[in-house]
Amino acid sequence: MKNLLYAGLLLALWACGSPGSNEAQAPPPSNATDTVQSAAPNTLTEAEKAEGWMLLFDGTHTDAWRGYLSDSFPERGWKVEEGVLKVLPVAPGEMAGSDIITRQSFGNFELKLEFAVTDTANSGIFYLVQEREGEPIWHNAPEYQILDNQTYIAIYGSDEMRTHLTCDNYDLQAAPADYSKPVGQWNVARIVHHNGHVEHWLNGQLCVEYQIGSPEWEELVAHSKFRDYPNYGRAKEGPIGLQDHGHEVWFRNIKIRRLD
Repeated sequence: MKNLLYAGLLLALWACGSPGSNEAQAPPPSNATDTVQSAAPNTLTEAEKAEGWMLLFDGTHTDAWRGYLSDSFPERGWKVEEGVLKVLPVAPGEMAGSDIITRQSFGNFELKLEFAVTDTANSGIFYLVQEREGEPIWHNAPEYQILDNQTYIAIYGSDEMRTHLTCDNYDLQAAPADYSKPVGQWNVARIVHHNGHVEHWLNGQLCVEYQIGSPEWEELVAHSKFRDYPNYGRAKEGPIGLQDHGHEVWFRNIKIRRLD
């Protein structure tokens, strides 16, 4: 079994988000494959530029990002190192830093990025973020979960972790299988949002899809931790967010394009 020294800390790690269902207003077809690797990391190919892709991280600067409910990038909790945007770990009992969000907002979009987890890692990708004073980001923004699946399943069991694993629509909808790669290996995440229709992809596999506002989605929300948050998932557009949950997670090749 993996290192369980963090087990005490894990009991306090339940604070993120996700939705579910599948009444499809299908997004336009994408010519992009489920890979974000270009000629070099954190760059765009000429074909990607022609398709409208833009970089959200160039491997060096964090100019495209700021802290949630802040005008500036967090002073702690994040680090750029060797072309990778890293969430830094905290010791048990210490507070995590701030979640970060893009300075631009996105409505219909396709997002691709690579991530790698470390032992006991927990993080997520938020979208359609709304910033509200006094409220954490997960009160309103759907979340693509990122997790060291095997460690958490070993601690809590597969039933308890259902809808809380990598690529899940957090707390609402589970992927049919575990498509994630082992700790330390790069995964490719892809999220598509088009007029309320959402898809989560991982390493070329479709994990979940749903239609925001559909009867199925409303039912899922009503039976989730988000039932008490009326703004959850209601935004038509908003920033993209990356979660600082106090565990080390790596991100690179973060790319997005707007869809008509």
